[in-house]
Amino acid sequence: MSERELRRIEVLSKIVERRMTSVAAASLLDVSVRQVRRLLKTFQADGGAALRHKARGRHSNNRIVDGVRDFALELIREHYVDFGPTLAREKLIERHQLAVSKERLRKWMTEAGIWTSRRERKRRLHQPRGRRDCLGEMVQIDGSHHWWFENRGAKCALLVFIDDATGKLLHLRFAGSENTFDYFHAAKAYLREWGKPLAFYSDKHGIFRTTHGSAKDRTSGLTQFGRALYELNIDIICANTPQAKGRVERANQTLQDRLVKELRLRGLSTIEAANAYAAEFAADFNARFGKEPRNPKDMHRLLAKHENLDGAMCRKEFRTLSQALTLRYDKVLFILDPSVLAKRLAGKKVVVCDYPDGRLEIMEGSTSLPYRTFDKLRSVHRSEVVENKRLDEALAMVAEMQAGRELTRSQHGPRRTGQANHLFGIPDGSQSNGYQKRGRKPGRRTDFMNDPAVIARREQALTRLEAAE
Repeated sequence: MSERELRRIEVLSKIVERRMTSVAAASLLDVSVRQVRRLLKTFQADGGAALRHKARGRHSNNRIVDGVRDFALELIREHYVDFGPTLAREKLIERHQLAVSKERLRKWMTEAGIWTSRRERKRRLHQPRGRRDCLGEMVQIDGSHHWWFENRGAKCALLVFIDDATGKLLHLRFAGSENTFDYFHAAKAYLREWGKPLAFYSDKHGIFRTTHGSAKDRTSGLTQFGRALYELNIDIICANTPQAKGRVERANQTLQDRLVKELRLRGLSTIEAANAYAAEFAADFNARFGKEPRNPKDMHRLLAKHENLDGAMCRKEFRTLSQALTLRYDKVLFILDPSVLAKRLAGKKVVVCDYPDGRLEIMEGSTSLPYRTFDKLRSVHRSEVVENKRLDEALAMVAEMQAGRELTRSQHGPRRTGQANHLFGIPDGSQSNGYQKRGRKPGRRTDFMNDPAVIARREQALTRLEAAE
């Protein structure tokens, strides 16, 4: 029985024993005198058990039958297993005409183990993982976006390569952002200095992992960076949580404190100057915080004779060569020289290699095919301006319209943040052809009204008018 019911039995017993009046009992139980008399009559007739609530132990009249609950959970497991309760409820109503309240569905999904509340998710334990045994066995890589130059420069990213066994910084590179070409630059410098590790350990950034690879490609699911590592026989492992790669995450926190202050003391405010200093800082950092590996063996491997580091660390895409020996890449038409080899390749696939330093090669095996380019985004041709007022005005309007157009490359093309001296820059079309926008011709009404002589005559007329008044 509840405390409320036990309290009523105690008070009613005092009334029966004539130790309390009905009026005092009503005030004590916060009910009316008539209700006290009804309770007293029931208590005297059937005892204290009769005061229990009659609905106790019975199902609610608004209770949803178990079959509906099971059916809803079955639909969720089949179609909406990763949906939250709110979205799952909307889809049950929209697609299955099954109406259940949001909180009731949340309770059902929690009891069935389909949904975990935010509070419970935060309670997940991330137990520490021991270091690897050897240097080069696993190298963690990550990019840290931060105001590295404080108010002396723009916000940028620091690409960090740290060994899991020793905690030593093996390579640092400042970049404008985390992008494929800067990771190519950093990986090439790292591999030339240290050799090939067994594996890189990264987060699930789009540079390292993709979920929509081609079903026909043997490297399906690999990004350009992942494909480059595949060609060099280096594995890449993506961590599921930030806590899993805690070595590099904690190193980023230390770098955001120490490295920022070192850059300030040296007055460095550009990416180029910071990259020149990065090796010196890494050496000092490793001397202070580096650990000795449990196994002295170095797991870095030398590049094999057949492995081309420069040829692997680039963006590669396949293109079909037309019968006219042309192909398109990032809205640029490449026209191959009609050599004997190029003629044999008409209708076949070639590889476009887009290098981090801005070079671009069209390859057939190990042979580079010479070409010339025709960029449609730059082909804005205008005739010379004729001394005709109507034609001049029309051309000025056209120039304004074309200058305001958004000239962009392909949406599927690479971001060229970390690439220099490439051929895909888009200058202003109105300037590239030598055309300069002209102002209004003299003699128009607006120019006439702004003429200094006209303004002086206007002021003299106003002065005479005021004197006459």
